[in-house]
Amino acid sequence: MVADYEGENIRRKVIPGALVSTGIPKIMGIVNVTPDSFHAESRFGDVERGIAMWESGATWIDVGGESTRPNAEQVGIEEERSRVIPVIKGLRGSNPDGFISVDTRHVEVAKAALDAGADMINDVSGLRDPEMFELVVNSGCAVCVMHMQGNPENMQVNPSYVDAFSEVSEHLENVANKLVARGHPANMICLDPGIGFGKNLQHNLDLLKAPISENYPTLWGVSRKSIIGMLTETPNPADRLPGTIASSIHAMRLGIDILRVHDVSENIEALKMYSELR
Repeated sequence: MVADYEGENIRRKVIPGALVSTGIPKIMGIVNVTPDSFHAESRFGDVERGIAMWESGATWIDVGGESTRPNAEQVGIEEERSRVIPVIKGLRGSNPDGFISVDTRHVEVAKAALDAGADMINDVSGLRDPEMFELVVNSGCAVCVMHMQGNPENMQVNPSYVDAFSEVSEHLENVANKLVARGHPANMICLDPGIGFGKNLQHNLDLLKAPISENYPTLWGVSRKSIIGMLTETPNPADRLPGTIASSIHAMRLGIDILRVHDVSENIEALKMYSELR
């Protein structure tokens, strides 16, 4: 059974320093090993792209082999695994101490990624699969629990909340608390409100008003997303870097811990400059 993890390659290190901001948010660089991610310039990611992001100052490299943009079609397990595992192995071989996460909602891919040297499972479905939950507990790996209403295929079909911030926060904290109750270290958990995943513009704005939890680190993935396009009238994701940087500075002001971005050096430079100015 996949959940009964007995792999030898997972590095069970306590990594609070990699999940918690010390004034400037940690940067997670996006490596999409996909042909159809929403930002065309981020497609077909490889080991070299991840290494360059580390060299630019990223703390994390997030490797994903399935696009989860709205209306995206699900990728087969074998195809997703064949995309991400060689990249994770290459990154681990190039940097034994660098932090790597795998962006997947499939337990088979997550287990293979841990075996290949990944440190964290970044699950957009928020450990909805009981076997994924068990894999996290049994492996002792770091985990990012994200909120998504529905699935990528239907998540933007009339998303509905009474109070988006409270509902998303409560859901994520419940999942995190269940992990801790099973013995998973609290300092190996971070929470992502899932901007653009089953939310309309107002829901997204509500979720960007504060960290999603007072008890666990918050990760934001806002980079080049449609919320920026709507607010700045930039329909092409390629034109959304200025809006992304503005959202990153806003995140720093609020004390957000990790920012998942396409453009590592540009965001780091902006955050350093703001840090000095303030």
